[in-house]
Amino acid sequence: MKRWREQARSVLWPAFLMAGVLEMIVFAFIDPWQLHGFGGQPLELSAMAIYTIAFFVFWGVIAIACGLTELLGSSAEDINSRGFR
Repeated sequence: MKRWREQARSVLWPAFLMAGVLEMIVFAFIDPWQLHGFGGQPLELSAMAIYTIAFFVFWGVIAIACGLTELLGSSAEDINSRGFR
């Protein structure tokens, strides 16, 4: 279990930091009040809600990419010892 926690930290912490950086970059160029939904109507959310949703989306996507990198970089013995079958 300890190894799993270490790997989760090694995936989630860098993903958290990069999600913050990506959010700063994206919203330096995009005004949250200018965003529209799929139907073309403006989003009925506050700017803080848009920032929060965007952060969690960025964090999730980056965490999935980091997790896949961790998984693909592991040997078969490591994967089998973790219980992934």
